Amino acid sequence: MAAVETDRDAPSALCSEFLNFSAKDTAAKWLQVSNLPKEVYQHLACYVPKIYCLGPNLNPQNEDLLAPLLLQSPLEWYLCGEEPSVGLAKLEQNNQPSQLCGHVFKVGEPTYSCRECAADPTCVLCMQCFLGSVHKEHRYRMTTSGGGGFCDCGDTEAWKKGPYCQKHEPNISDSSQKDPLANLSDEMIARTYNVFSIILKYAVDMLTWEKEDELPEGLEPPARGDTYYCMLFNDEVHTYEQVIYTLQKAVNCTQKEAVSFATTVDRDGRKSVRFGDFQFCEQAKSVIVRNTSRQTKPLRVQVMHSSVVAHQCFALKALTWLGQIIRYSDALRRILCQVGLQRGPEGENSSLVDTLMLCDSKMWKGARNVYHQLFMSSLLMDTKYKKLFAIQFAKNYERLQSDYVKDDHDREFSVTDLSVQMFTVPSLARMLITEENLMTTIIRTFMDHLRHRDLHGHFQFERYTAQQAFKFRRVQSLIGDLKYVLISRPTEWTDQLREKYLEGFSAFLELLKCMQGMDPVVRQVGQHIEMEPEWEAAFTLQMKLTHIISMMQEWCSSDERVLIEAYKKCLSALTHCHSGFTDGEQPITLSMCGHSVDTIRYCVSQEKVSIHLPLSRLLAGLHALLSKTEVAYRFPELLPLSELSPPMLIEHPLRCLVLCAQVHAGMWRRNGFSLVNQIYYYHNVKCRVEMFDKDLSMLQAGASMMDPNHFLMIMLSRFELYHIFSSADCRKRYNRENANKDVVQQNNTLIEEMLHLVIMIVGERYTAGVGQVECFDEIRREIVHQLCIRPMAHSELVKALPENENKETGMERVIDSVALFKKPGVTGKGLYKLRPESAKMFNLYFHHYSRADQSKAEEAQRKIKRQNGEDSVLPPPVLPRFCPLFASLVNILQCDVLLGILGAVLQWAMEPSGGHWSESMLQRVLHLIGMGLVEEQQHLLSSAEDNDTNFNFTLKISRPGEAPANTPSILALLETLQNAPHLEVHKDMIRWILKVKLIQISLQSHLIGSTVRDKDKAERKRKAEMARLRREKIMAQMSEMQRHFINENKELFQQSLEELDPSTSSTLDSCDSTLFCVGPRRWRAGGSDRRQVVTCILCQEEQEIRIDGKAMVLAAFVQRSTVMSKNRKRPPHNPDKYDPLFMHPDLSFGTHTGSCGHIMHSHCWQRYFEAVQAKEQRRQQRLRVHTSYDVENGEFLCPLCECLSNTVIPLLPLTKTSCRYCNKHTLDFDLQLQWLNITSLQMKALLSAHRKAKAADADGVDDMDGVNDCPPPDGFKLDYTPKNPYSSTIKEMLTTFGTATYKVGLKVHPNEQDPRVPIMCWGSCAYTIQSIERLLVDEEKPLFGSLPCRQDDCLSSLTRFGSACWTVSSHATVQNHFIRLLAALVPDPRVENTPCILDIDMFHLLVSLVLSHPAVFSLDSSGLSADTAQLHFLHLVTVAHIVQILLSSVPEEVQMEQESGGAEREEEEKVCMFYNTLRTHLGSGLREVDSGWHLWCCVKAGILPYLRAAALFFHYLNGAPAPPELHSVGEWEALCGYLCLPSNLLQLFYNNRELMEPLLHGWCSHPGVRSSSVHYSTISYFRFPRESNHLIELPGDYSALINQASSFTCPKSGGDKSRAPTLCLVCGAMLCSQSYCCQSELEGVDVGACTAHTFACGAGVGIFLRVRESQVLFLAGKTKGCFYAPPYLDDYGETDQGLRRGNPLHLCQERYRKIQKLWRQHSITEEIGHAQEANQTLVGIDWQHL
Repeated sequence: MAAVETDRDAPSALCSEFLNFSAKDTAAKWLQVSNLPKEVYQHLACYVPKIYCLGPNLNPQNEDLLAPLLLQSPLEWYLCGEEPSVGLAKLEQNNQPSQLCGHVFKVGEPTYSCRECAADPTCVLCMQCFLGSVHKEHRYRMTTSGGGGFCDCGDTEAWKKGPYCQKHEPNISDSSQKDPLANLSDEMIARTYNVFSIILKYAVDMLTWEKEDELPEGLEPPARGDTYYCMLFNDEVHTYEQVIYTLQKAVNCTQKEAVSFATTVDRDGRKSVRFGDFQFCEQAKSVIVRNTSRQTKPLRVQVMHSSVVAHQCFALKALTWLGQIIRYSDALRRILCQVGLQRGPEGENSSLVDTLMLCDSKMWKGARNVYHQLFMSSLLMDTKYKKLFAIQFAKNYERLQSDYVKDDHDREFSVTDLSVQMFTVPSLARMLITEENLMTTIIRTFMDHLRHRDLHGHFQFERYTAQQAFKFRRVQSLIGDLKYVLISRPTEWTDQLREKYLEGFSAFLELLKCMQGMDPVVRQVGQHIEMEPEWEAAFTLQMKLTHIISMMQEWCSSDERVLIEAYKKCLSALTHCHSGFTDGEQPITLSMCGHSVDTIRYCVSQEKVSIHLPLSRLLAGLHALLSKTEVAYRFPELLPLSELSPPMLIEHPLRCLVLCAQVHAGMWRRNGFSLVNQIYYYHNVKCRVEMFDKDLSMLQAGASMMDPNHFLMIMLSRFELYHIFSSADCRKRYNRENANKDVVQQNNTLIEEMLHLVIMIVGERYTAGVGQVECFDEIRREIVHQLCIRPMAHSELVKALPENENKETGMERVIDSVALFKKPGVTGKGLYKLRPESAKMFNLYFHHYSRADQSKAEEAQRKIKRQNGEDSVLPPPVLPRFCPLFASLVNILQCDVLLGILGAVLQWAMEPSGGHWSESMLQRVLHLIGMGLVEEQQHLLSSAEDNDTNFNFTLKISRPGEAPANTPSILALLETLQNAPHLEVHKDMIRWILKVKLIQISLQSHLIGSTVRDKDKAERKRKAEMARLRREKIMAQMSEMQRHFINENKELFQQSLEELDPSTSSTLDSCDSTLFCVGPRRWRAGGSDRRQVVTCILCQEEQEIRIDGKAMVLAAFVQRSTVMSKNRKRPPHNPDKYDPLFMHPDLSFGTHTGSCGHIMHSHCWQRYFEAVQAKEQRRQQRLRVHTSYDVENGEFLCPLCECLSNTVIPLLPLTKTSCRYCNKHTLDFDLQLQWLNITSLQMKALLSAHRKAKAADADGVDDMDGVNDCPPPDGFKLDYTPKNPYSSTIKEMLTTFGTATYKVGLKVHPNEQDPRVPIMCWGSCAYTIQSIERLLVDEEKPLFGSLPCRQDDCLSSLTRFGSACWTVSSHATVQNHFIRLLAALVPDPRVENTPCILDIDMFHLLVSLVLSHPAVFSLDSSGLSADTAQLHFLHLVTVAHIVQILLSSVPEEVQMEQESGGAEREEEEKVCMFYNTLRTHLGSGLREVDSGWHLWCCVKAGILPYLRAAALFFHYLNGAPAPPELHSVGEWEALCGYLCLPSNLLQLFYNNRELMEPLLHGWCSHPGVRSSSVHYSTISYFRFPRESNHLIELPGDYSALINQASSFTCPKSGGDKSRAPTLCLVCGAMLCSQSYCCQSELEGVDVGACTAHTFACGAGVGIFLRVRESQVLFLAGKTKGCFYAPPYLDDYGETDQGLRRGNPLHLCQERYRKIQKLWRQHSITEEIGHAQEANQTLVGIDWQHL
């Protein structure tokens, strides 16, 4: 690549030329010339290739430095005619700021829409404007922007009220009408015009340039080199992986480079992947094309000359520059708009703006984005030019859409996406409809693209190719445009608007004609359908059009003339469709009950039938509007109502409903799932408004214009039930005996469905226009019926209600009148519960209930009635009146055919059903009779005003049949049925009917039967009273029985009380009432206390825990932890060399052990674990899915509770200890000195013995001069090897757990011989106790008695394991550890590199000393007691800790000194003396503190966590029960007593000065203390007591987080917006998750940013908040993770994961505390395990890439 080298030297030669360049002079020269464009082009031709595209990388830094200097600066000088900074500042000063905000949204930025004031949902505000607007007090919706739209603040058409925020409020004095150009001088206008037209033309030419090797005229470079780029373009066909793989082969780069190429191509739309001569680039191109052309079209690659690329780069820069310049002044913006829209020489569509639009699909992503941004900041920000631009856009609409359909980039990168900015402005939309006929254009364009039709001209989506399916998806965006145009209804109509709207309406009817009857189905008989037919496309289209159809009707309803014309057009279109169908269907005559009607023969179960009838449904909607707007009554002469043929209108909707009934009856089973799905969507809330509901309306419209008897006969015929009810003897069991059982069953279902349909036709009156109701009555009724099923959350209700085009359900207006809201707790959602008084609206046959809903609602309502002690009957509700146009529908209830049907069913019900009638059939019949009675009641009540009542239902049902058959009347049948034993269930309904009928009759004779009601009331009262007495009696009996039981079993209760109370326990020394947990006087367990019997969860055998018995183990989970870390910056250690003996006080990482508390035999566990391993190996051969646990790492699930575990802790009994010393010596401090001297001697002897052994091993030569021999003191046998007391299984388990802790804690391979194994075990014991002590403090619980038993068991087995683990390690190793540990307290010159006491965590030191001491103690037979040693360790470490606190944690004195009583005077004096002693040792390092009280407070507060942890440790180690005072929260005295310490801790020093002084001197003279004491006086990086770590503070309002995330850019791909910004809740870092750019390598695996961060910040465990999804993410290790509910809730107490609903979210502190508690308890991994077990889909996610 020699070419590159020379290019690299070139800039230095250019530098001098660049330095001599003067922008001012150039501009001056340009002012003189006659042909300015030519001059400017020459300048660009000369300089652009010298600045841009000089090497393989497209954007080196110097471009950004040089381009403004050499290219933009002269233009600005020319424009301003003076120093640009001065000139532009002047312009800005004179500018009237625009009232439009125009802030363009970045990806992921929060946007706000007001649900009360926005004209439509696309009207949004940016965060700044929203916070300054009135809308933040309203109901608003918050979403994250996909990028590209802009803020509508200041646009008066976008908001019903409050269009301005405080910042954009217009200035009243402003004479904003005057032209902004008036402020500029003519010369300046001319100059601006020149510059803008040259630069814009240049940019447009370059961006739409298609030649790869030459430049437009005037731009050819003076010298042309052979340098080319191989340019790769983005497409939406190939995946990242394909591109990365191809690039690695084509330009042999590393995976990392290929990933960065792919990311840039995806972001900018193109990237050069190779730079060099033509041949070199061409070769790469051919490889790429060859590799990607196998399955799909190849990746687009071009070899382009470097000068072409240079000019294209500058063209983008120039457009950006124009966008920046016009911000200074509205005048400049106007000039730019003028330049852009000015017609070119070619006439129509030749302006620069048109050129850009029409070449949109040929440009790459980056170029499109830049010019779209420019359009938005210029054309769309100026109302005048927005209008002109909209006209051009509409003129070119068809071409733009065709380009978009062929283009493969997403909609957001296409210029068609700008439609939303213009079409949603109501005035613009109306203007475009009238002037450009936009509505028709959109619909016609849409129809053109869907060319695939069948013979009848219907759309045919069968066997769509992938290409057509892609096209179909694209074309749907046109429907979106149509929706934008229609979204706001016109308030006043002009004749022109009427004409054009109706023209558009006709075009729309053409579209619906193509859908009427599409995808017809024919019932399969005999065999199952072979191929499931395609049904989804048709329903997708229907769903997309649903809102359009509704909006069309709304437009029609707003103008009477339009409504009448639309109705006529729709009717003729429908008639036209029908005329094609009817021929060939022969006419027949039906007669029944003395009526007859002519119709055609048609069987749904044999002929073609389609579920798609948009024309009929549109007509039904318009028909209801005629009634609602009263046009039908005012202008009947203009309407073709007399020409309507009702049978034709109802034919198709009826077929559709019959189809549904037959599918329910199981007659279409062989048609497969596609039909079931169609029926499901037909009723589904997304489609039903324009499908099922309208079919029902159409039947109501048809029935209202027909004789009800005729209507019902046609209906029976279509349901194929006519033959059942028309026979003369149908009331006798019509001969079903010989019929097939299936057919009988089907017919029963069909009769039920048919009766249900009648109920709906008469009873569904809640559509405005059908019944006399308002629209919110309809919503109210929907809500009531949903809540009758069960209380529901807000989101469930919203899902159950249909949304309008503005995504509103209208629910909030009415919900409070029918329901009460109940807030949620820490889990769960807020629920709405129905108000009791609303239940009277309940209708069992509500038309939107599914079968399941209906039965649930029925059960729920009956239950409530029973609880309230009412009759459990569910009568039909009182309904609103019909509108006059539909009034005749009530006659269906009293017509002969229906009464005949009802009578027949009641007659069948006389005999128990042999499957020949069904319960639900009878229930429906009774409901219909009830409806008739209720209706009559309403008529009677209202007929008082108008005396012609022709609705006499009671009369009809009490009339017996005609002479020959003499069938009994319906009433007579009911009287008989109410005593039938097989109708128990229906009794209450029958009784209710008969009762209402009595009231009716008395009403008719105008005696309102109050008597019946009074009697009823009295009866109910009596029943309630009896029920109450019965309840009281039962309660009394129960409490009596309890008392007996307690008296009889007195001794049982006594015993259990005694066991609970430790103070009555018999083993306590009666003379010594205080409890000690450490030291020679400590509490000792008697034999009965020591025995512990447990049950194995696997084999259920009981087993006593004994030293020599079978091992019992506890399932445990060991994990690395940083929960208590005070220093997350510390780099991870090298596991092979790290020495963990001393824990640093910042606890930067520890090892935590937790357990679920379930116990097994060790051999049972081993068998179980082997089975798990074997299963895992089999699984790996079968399917490659992760399980929720990783067997290779020793993980398994607890067999009982499925809790994640990775090892087991052996259970050990309390150690037997003999008391070798009398009590009186304990606190004798001479003894401590003596003990220390003896121990020191022992150490010396041990050390020399170890060194001897080592030296002997090393060279075997006897030159031992270096090591002085130390004879051991009496009774200390160096060569003694103690016998291991444990059984072999216990020893094995001790090794297992030790190795597991070592492996996890250090992240190394298991090695049981490693000297660090015991250290890790002691460390884990100490860390776990410390973390539990912190938990108890944070939750304000007492130290003892409040731990759950699983933690209790875990701590006790962990400490006892710690005291035994030395037995399975090499004794010399453990002794060596002990020597080093002790040397940290008792300085010993012979032990090297001991840390200073400021760098040791004292509690870890104490635990390690106590647990490693037995290895030394086992050699000692001199009679010293181990308990004494424990006490001495505690004393020494405590003093060291006091020193540590005084050195590091004494703050400046802030508080006033509080006067303490005499009690603490002594402590204060002592602590002052002690502090001054320290100062003498350290000199000036410590600052002077006078207040003893202040020092004592520091010491007390600082040492308390250590004392509490020590108490827990010795409690579990020695088994001493805790004194009752420690079960409550205040504790100092009790704690010191329990630990056998004086409550004035300084006595430990002063009572034993001769021992302590030298130690103190030793500690202070350590170089570490000396060096840090200087720092400590000024700054301390941690203090005692260590504060508990918290998760980060989160803002109360979620949008603050979204805003923070939207300004976060990916740290690796320079300034690029991050797609999935994710917040670490532990340390507050924002990460760029789930993207290639931020992947890094961790232990040889590629991991995403979050996973990498967990290892740095949380030792492999992480808690994150995914800001765009509003989701909490838990990660553990590389393969485990789960999502968790976020702590943000909306006002309805619900989380909104994925921000789909957009309600404002606020932080719920309780839920956040719950997450924090999970973290502090180290339960995150366990939580993930449970989640993954419960939900298998979580296992498949690649968590490591997040």
